[in-house]
Amino acid sequence: MKNIILIITDTFRYDNLGDKARRPVRTPCLDRHAAGRATAIENFYTGSFPTIPHRTDVATGVVGWPHYGWQPIDVSGPNHIAGLLRAQGYVTQLICDCPHLFNTRFQFAFDAAFQHRGQEGDKYLLRMNEPIRPVVPREKTRLNPLFRGEYPLVDVHRWLNRNFQCEEETFPAKTGATSIRWLEENGAFNPFFLWIDFFDPHEPWDPPEYLVRRYDPDYRGTPMLHANYGPASAYTDEELHNLWAHYAAEAELVDRYIGRVLEKIDDLGLWDDTVVVITSDHGYSIGEHARAGKSNICAEDARFWPIYPEVGHVPFLLAGAGIPKGRRLDLFAQPADILPTVCELAGVQTEPPEPFDGRSFAQAVLDGKSAHRDHVVSGCHVHTKGEAVPKKCVTPFVIAGQWGYAPVGAAGRGELYDLRADPLAETNVAADNPAVCKELHGLLVRHLQEHGASEACVALWQTAAPDAQAEGKWAIDYPEKAL
Repeated sequence: MKNIILIITDTFRYDNLGDKARRPVRTPCLDRHAAGRATAIENFYTGSFPTIPHRTDVATGVVGWPHYGWQPIDVSGPNHIAGLLRAQGYVTQLICDCPHLFNTRFQFAFDAAFQHRGQEGDKYLLRMNEPIRPVVPREKTRLNPLFRGEYPLVDVHRWLNRNFQCEEETFPAKTGATSIRWLEENGAFNPFFLWIDFFDPHEPWDPPEYLVRRYDPDYRGTPMLHANYGPASAYTDEELHNLWAHYAAEAELVDRYIGRVLEKIDDLGLWDDTVVVITSDHGYSIGEHARAGKSNICAEDARFWPIYPEVGHVPFLLAGAGIPKGRRLDLFAQPADILPTVCELAGVQTEPPEPFDGRSFAQAVLDGKSAHRDHVVSGCHVHTKGEAVPKKCVTPFVIAGQWGYAPVGAAGRGELYDLRADPLAETNVAADNPAVCKELHGLLVRHLQEHGASEACVALWQTAAPDAQAEGKWAIDYPEKAL
């Protein structure tokens, strides 16, 4: 059996890599890896949104969003990638700085688990003798949750982490170094499963400012470290660009330390015996669709928020263990497919307590073929008190062939995009293509039915009737108890 290394980043957009973006991000390590070592899956989209629902899909091989939202993994079902691999003789390790994995009990199925504390709102050692200083103006950052009813996440993050300025103090550096040490101390053992989880480039974006200045050398205003999860109009053009510059610098930092992990795999001669996956959970809007964030928690924004491509489309690089090098495949795949795929590539026979929803695309990768799924759906679990899609809700996005479809668009009406000509879904062509809209809406309903969604869930999205006054909840980036 082959080793398995799974590297997940948070909030890393698909168009960060290569020459895809209008605003290029420097990702030399991942670009070299894609060109020289990996097979890139070009149509990989998030399934269950956001952070923990996505990782639950990955770890269980089951599509969760029609059934549950953000909750502990053992509540969601009996499958766990680490437990399944341990049963086959693997030693298993989790190394992360994602603040949410331990809170949702991901660590318990691993032989060992390690977390670097302090990301985002992760309060591990208070510093109450020191004042919590404002970092970003309150009208330009998210205000939910608040520490002690007063301090937003960005202020608390800088306070807890002592306003670090040097690269070695950043979380990508620390998580990368811990992963490299683990490989040095365990790389001779076979088989092993190592899950490395970089929470960056999730906001707050606080890379050293000298890295930010490479993207925004002339900015002299307040550094924009955290978005408002609402309308981009809250920022001047210069502030919005600086917001992106902080994101880009942090994405570059993540690229650098993933690169060092890949270099260590090379140093130790592990490629022939190891399947290596690099992917992300979702992206982020930084001005696209006049939004700043990934879900709408802003009191001043009344829009629905579909999972547009800058959020739903993510990179997926697969390497090692005889996987073809420097190849790009246009096949459609999603997070629930990862577990059966890596097991097949690693030569692992598993017997999951709950059958996988995901399907292996291992043979397609080995054969260089793009046949796998004919469509993908990104969705977010919704609780609603009535039969209407609740106000400000995160809504699904369906991709099939060249088309991207939102059953409930920003203004509550269906939206359709030709993603080949319009990869960021900026020009709605629904009025000119009613038959395509009907077909893709049918795919959404079929997706829910095939995954055993409740009658209420199917009815909600089959009707797709929004209500700007309807009350409800949906999985955002914190569980309800943390708000």
